[in-house]
Amino acid sequence: MESLLTYLILGALLFCIGMFGLLQHNSLIGMLIATELILNGAGLNAMAFNFFLSSDATTGQAFTLFIMGIAAAEAAIALSIMIAVFRRFHDIRVDSISQLKG
Repeated sequence: MESLLTYLILGALLFCIGMFGLLQHNSLIGMLIATELILNGAGLNAMAFNFFLSSDATTGQAFTLFIMGIAAAEAAIALSIMIAVFRRFHDIRVDSISQLKG
């Protein structure tokens, strides 16, 4: 049963799980993983729309590659921020780094 609705439901499910994880986790690594789930859900929806509705195959693929590039850059920057926070506070829980408020 391959239809557009199946892929859209799966993409929306990934997005919702990511949003729930982003709101529930108090560690930076958990938030990073949840953000990756959100971006993967968006990429899956872009590819599904491209496959089922577009005549040009490169449009959705280029958009998904752009999403994957942003996810990789986000992961690299987030990990470097996590390392800096851990060196300063010796913890990566969000609750323990409340001193960063300006």
